[in-house]
Amino acid sequence: MNISKTSRRVLAVISAAMACSTMGVPAQADTARSTEGAVVKTEAGAVRGTVAADHRLFQGIPFAAPPVGALRWAPPRPAQPWRGVRDAARPGNRCAQNADAISGLPGSASEDCLYLNVTTPRSSRGLRPVMVWVHGGGFTGGSGSDYDERRLAVQGDVVVVTINYRLGAFGFFGYPGLAGSGTFGLMDQQAALRWVRRNAVAFGGDPGRVTLFGESAGGDSMCAQLTSPAARGLFHRMVIQSGSCTELNVPDVIFPGVGAEYDTWKPRALVESIGSRVAPRLGCADPATALECLRRVPVADLLAPQQPPVFWSPAYGTPTLPVHPARALRDGAFNRVPVLAGTTRDEGAFFAATYPPLDETAYRGLLAVSFGGDAERVAELYPAGTSPRQALGSVMTDRGYACPNRRNDQVLARWVPVYGYEFADRDAPQSFEFPQSPDFPLGAYHASELPYLHDIVGLDVTLRPDQRRLADTMIGYWSRFAAAGKPDAVWPRVPLVRSLEPGGVRTADLNTRHNCDFWDSLL
Repeated sequence: MNISKTSRRVLAVISAAMACSTMGVPAQADTARSTEGAVVKTEAGAVRGTVAADHRLFQGIPFAAPPVGALRWAPPRPAQPWRGVRDAARPGNRCAQNADAISGLPGSASEDCLYLNVTTPRSSRGLRPVMVWVHGGGFTGGSGSDYDERRLAVQGDVVVVTINYRLGAFGFFGYPGLAGSGTFGLMDQQAALRWVRRNAVAFGGDPGRVTLFGESAGGDSMCAQLTSPAARGLFHRMVIQSGSCTELNVPDVIFPGVGAEYDTWKPRALVESIGSRVAPRLGCADPATALECLRRVPVADLLAPQQPPVFWSPAYGTPTLPVHPARALRDGAFNRVPVLAGTTRDEGAFFAATYPPLDETAYRGLLAVSFGGDAERVAELYPAGTSPRQALGSVMTDRGYACPNRRNDQVLARWVPVYGYEFADRDAPQSFEFPQSPDFPLGAYHASELPYLHDIVGLDVTLRPDQRRLADTMIGYWSRFAAAGKPDAVWPRVPLVRSLEPGGVRTADLNTRHNCDFWDSLL
């Protein structure tokens, strides 16, 4: 099999693969309307939500003005106040994105999408911790309304806020002279956090105990907000789930040979040069009028794949993100808050499952692209065996997630309390439609922890009793961390982590599980 051809084929599913962390479609909550506690006054006006026996739910609350027309590729502006009581029984629009066949996520052509949702326990008491969820999806898909947070809010006794942010070309486009190039989606997240700071009390939330948490692209967003000066004071704890705060080009680990344009963290100059190349293809060749022209380009044209494909993601060297997150963390130049961080035990299995079938020759060819003269050493440690795709997934897991995050946690621990975990239920349920059925078990694949913490709207997941107990344990850890800045009294110090599995939570060493000393030796 031609290796470059293999890489091109799997690049066609990179957005879908990274988008599957949300695994659901929006739907209305199945709760009855009530008048008691249903109306809450926000800074822009009153909203009427849905009240059930144990929770209240408010959906589709605007936290910023619609970024349309002249506001396409502009920092978020305040939402316009409204008169009367706004209905908050349904979610707002999804941000513009393509439909995804693997996850079943629907598409959207709407730029009017800066909405959030608030779930609170029904009972009255003092102000509760607030947890703000940033969804994953490869920075190209997903929505806050894909997550039903009733279980987390009620069991954890917390206020949960889920948010939308601009995606793909709408959130991370860059062009020479465009203020904010490559960071509009990050600005949206910060605008939502500022909304939380101003409005949390109205929903029974404590603006002095805000935990920001996210997974996959949401985890990457954690790295950005942790190191963004503009986010200082907007949150007080952070949970990083399967995020990359390192200098490693994770997309290149997943799809060898894709290069710097696909890196999660790109310098502003690169993002702007990509924009300059794309603009003429969209009919906006004159630099003097290109931005005005591009703001008139139909949404569908901006969603259409460009050639070569572009992995739209945040730019650094900007006011929002001055330096690469890895450098900021090494220098201690970040927002000092306690951190709970971790990955899943078999992160790479999901991405390997998006590959076409591989034989050993193709597998070794991919290793050669990635490791050059060290490829043979990697092949000895990760033999192709009966499933080269499974072997490749193990390489992705260890090199791309487990070991870089272990090093990152050690860096963070120089400055702030850090609590590490690994989600390790290797029998976690899954519901995807891969181009070719996996010929190996997915194990604790990328995003497999999500149904343990959230109910995914539109996805019917049944957990065994022991898995449900693990889910309850995880909600306890996450919510206690949100309340007090520590998941429990006896959490081990990094590099040891808590291994979260149905048979019981125990301490684990990532080096033993993932050959981290070996991968560190290749740096």
